[in-house]
Amino acid sequence: MIAIIDYKAGNLTSVVKALRYLGAGDVVVTQAPEEVLRADKIVLPGVGHFQACELLDDLGLTDAVREAVAKGVPFLGICVGLQWLYEGSTEAAGTAGLGHFGGRCERFPAEFEGAELKAPHVGWNSLEEVRGDSRLLRGIEPGSFVYYTHSWRAPVSEDTAAKTMYGGAFTAAVERENVMGVQFHPEKSAETGLLVLRNFLEFA
Repeated sequence: MIAIIDYKAGNLTSVVKALRYLGAGDVVVTQAPEEVLRADKIVLPGVGHFQACELLDDLGLTDAVREAVAKGVPFLGICVGLQWLYEGSTEAAGTAGLGHFGGRCERFPAEFEGAELKAPHVGWNSLEEVRGDSRLLRGIEPGSFVYYTHSWRAPVSEDTAAKTMYGGAFTAAVERENVMGVQFHPEKSAETGLLVLRNFLEFA
């Protein structure tokens, strides 16, 4: 069973449809910690404000995710779901992230190299420096395009599996063992996005 965590942070329908299209089988949208603990895989999608992640604590889902991840259950965060994997975000300074990866997410700068930089970063952009050992990005070539819509970004670190350039480099995908995240929306990223989701479904 694949648990899609619902913390009222955006429409989950497109993620569920994409997973079912790929033959995922039993996909359950849930707010119940006990279902998260029973899941074979966990997905945390999300768009909107980082403060919405407070509901994960309120519902006991943060502890459930921590326990499941410690047991080796594959976890995928999408957009705000990726950002939650870090210590937090300047978007909501009082809201803690999971802290699985070090660092905090920050807003795009107002300008870059002397030119105005628009935020949110919306539309298609390319993946660069795709890590060769990434299981989530297996078969995806550097330069492949994916779809973004976000104003905050995760820092680049040793766990970064791919970067995207916009106002400098930021983490497009992060991966350490069974915990993975993508800042882009794979469910809206055509064949490249479907391959990311297929790789996650095959992760064991």
